[in-house]
Amino acid sequence: MEKIISALQGRKKPATRLTRNSKLFKAILEAIKDKKGEKIVSLDLRKIDEAVADFFILCEANSHIQVKAIATNVEEVIFQECGEKPYHVEHGDYWTLVDYVNVVVHIFQQEQRKFYNLETLWADAERMEHND
Repeated sequence: MEKIISALQGRKKPATRLTRNSKLFKAILEAIKDKKGEKIVSLDLRKIDEAVADFFILCEANSHIQVKAIATNVEEVIFQECGEKPYHVEHGDYWTLVDYVNVVVHIFQQEQRKFYNLETLWADAERMEHND
């Protein structure tokens, strides 16, 4: 967790703000859904001064193999559709973070999502579910 916090704090948010209608945002959601990510939620952090990004996108995977598959797919789809590579990736079997500066994607296994409970830590953020 400390490595992740350090990585996020070590960079600055760009002046350009994203929305949920942004190509990057939509492509991330589709990449997660392509690999069967579950309980997809976005947190809008734009009104929180100390926030490290405009949005967090969180999802769950059922295994470490699925965590890796979702993260890899996010990276591949975003590069193909948006021409962007992540600023930073923090790989783990239980929680992987893919950082696009404005949007940070958190891919958890269920127990780690409950333990770290980012949705409660960022309770001031507007929360939206993206499960079709």
